[in-house]
Amino acid sequence: MVSDVTNNPTSQYYKTASDLELRNFYAAKASINTNFSIPTIPPTIPKVYEGSVARFGKDTAELAVSHFQGVIQSFFVGLIGAKRILEIGTFTGTSAIYFASALKRNGVKGNPDDNGNKPVICLDISEEFAEIARDNFKEAGVEDYIDIIVGDAHESLASLEGQQFDVIFIDADKISYTAYFDAAIEKRLLAKGGLFIIDNTALRPAIQLIDCPAPLPKDKMPEEGMCDDFGAYHYFGRPIHEFNEYIRQDKRCEVVMLPIFTGVTLIRMLENN
Repeated sequence: MVSDVTNNPTSQYYKTASDLELRNFYAAKASINTNFSIPTIPPTIPKVYEGSVARFGKDTAELAVSHFQGVIQSFFVGLIGAKRILEIGTFTGTSAIYFASALKRNGVKGNPDDNGNKPVICLDISEEFAEIARDNFKEAGVEDYIDIIVGDAHESLASLEGQQFDVIFIDADKISYTAYFDAAIEKRLLAKGGLFIIDNTALRPAIQLIDCPAPLPKDKMPEEGMCDDFGAYHYFGRPIHEFNEYIRQDKRCEVVMLPIFTGVTLIRMLENN
């Protein structure tokens, strides 16, 4: 979570922050549109973060998207005129609240449609996270927009066959990124003209593998000095690097990675595939 852009930075922040941090802060501040009846940054978001810190600690609370990332993703929702969103990995609900608020600005109404589906479907494996997220949705006034399906996302994705979404946001276990992406395509979950948004695609354990071919041999170990934490290599570096290479070579889609936060990748499907 970046510094709270809803407040002015302290003089100490100006003294200690890097140029990049200050530039990010300035950009986030400049992206708050004061003319919106539905605020750019949902008012309850700081409280969601504070609650996550209190319950899980600061490191785990950082799993939530930052203010600026939430604003950017909301902009894409508006840009493509999205009406339905699928989120894989919800945590305590920050990104889903941003998405629901963006749909409100698009004129999308809450409550289930004729098929019983709400505009935002969230998948998460943790009932604990889901319960907290549901409370946060109520607090934010977007509970009519969001449903959470708790369970293994592989099974949940299969159950969604027949539905379509304008945005699919993937921010879950990194080992399954490729499987989630392929399942969404196989089940035709992404609507025509839709957008994949993939989070954490430039985590440090992954960028250290930049020159490595993919997929990596199963017995491939990190080079000495490249990654001292084997867990980070196995659960983050290797699967993210392999996913990045997989989609980059996939003739079905066009890919661009934004070097912001810990990497955000945008994917659109090509119409002739």
